[in-house]
Amino acid sequence: MRIFNKCNLFIIILLTAVSINSFGQSTKFKVVLDAGHGGNDFGASYHGLAEKNIALSVTLKVGKILEKNPNVDVIYTRNNDVFVELNERAHIANKNNASIFVSIHCNANENTSAEGYETYVMGMHRNASNLEVAKKENEVVTMEKDYKLKYNGYDPKSPESAIGTSLLQEEYMANSISLASRVQNGMATNFGRKDRRVKQAGFLVLRQISMPRILVEMGFISNKRESGYMNSEDGQGEIAAGIANAIISYKNEFYGSGKNEPALEKYVPQTPEKAEVKEVVAQKVEKQAEPEVKQPKSEVDSTDKGIVFKVQLAASGKKIDLTPGNFKGLNAISVTTDNGTLYKYMYGNATNYNDAKQNLAEAKSKGFEGAYIVAFKDGTKINLQEAIK
Repeated sequence: MRIFNKCNLFIIILLTAVSINSFGQSTKFKVVLDAGHGGNDFGASYHGLAEKNIALSVTLKVGKILEKNPNVDVIYTRNNDVFVELNERAHIANKNNASIFVSIHCNANENTSAEGYETYVMGMHRNASNLEVAKKENEVVTMEKDYKLKYNGYDPKSPESAIGTSLLQEEYMANSISLASRVQNGMATNFGRKDRRVKQAGFLVLRQISMPRILVEMGFISNKRESGYMNSEDGQGEIAAGIANAIISYKNEFYGSGKNEPALEKYVPQTPEKAEVKEVVAQKVEKQAEPEVKQPKSEVDSTDKGIVFKVQLAASGKKIDLTPGNFKGLNAISVTTDNGTLYKYMYGNATNYNDAKQNLAEAKSKGFEGAYIVAFKDGTKINLQEAIK
């Protein structure tokens, strides 16, 4: 009888642990930080500065902040001055089953007055400027042996090749845009720099990654004033804190916040004269055009009342007929759209979180590996953890 009781106690403890671990959609949040370029690949070089060094320094600072959070695992594609092939960077992210991938770079332009920060998601090039940024970042591929064979005949000088890299799955588009928007907002600093918004382009480093992924262009190394900021301790500290806080914000939204997590860090500039710089530079900031990729609105057209859980299967720029044949046999498909810019396809309509988890398991069994649960209250998207509570 005593053995039976001990067994029961063990089973109860085990089930409790499983229940706690399955409360969120994942018990571990893994971030892959990718410092652009490295080794014999200097990236863009202007004013005696090399992109590879600034990218690595900021990346390590971002990682140092994230590593203070016990619920975050940080994985680096490189943590020193070495050359890592683009497909190996993707392999590192995929083999670690990471939650997100963040590639950090500096921008450059022959027009040395160009300035500002922008964040990219994988997708179609919306204009010639985006295409040129992608082509420059993709040129590193020529340093790899047999690159045309490895990348299916890719030629960095060919617009057709660059455009072709974006004709890929858009399964993680919505989450990538959410992450990119947070990072973009986080890089708004006291330096009064130009916000160039979230954009789409076909970057090889993002192509084969099976998770939400973004590429950050921190600023123009070709601009002397901005390169000085990015090379300074204050500049790197501000940028790193902005990116790290954006990542934690994304984690808390989609994975929940755990116990004993440190508060978000706000970088305090070490230079007393910083406020004066802000006042002078802010006058030069020009008003921006409309963003090329709008962050999806949280409000959706729905007659559902109360809390409803759905499984987001994919997001696409294309409108797809909601027939089971287009969704691997799944029915009860719904769609929301941000003015026709992005269509988000969802499965199920559960009022119970456990039912939603069953729907999620079914969606993944059908091949939608990137599916995840989202929550709505009276037709408006809300934080999943709040909905569960």
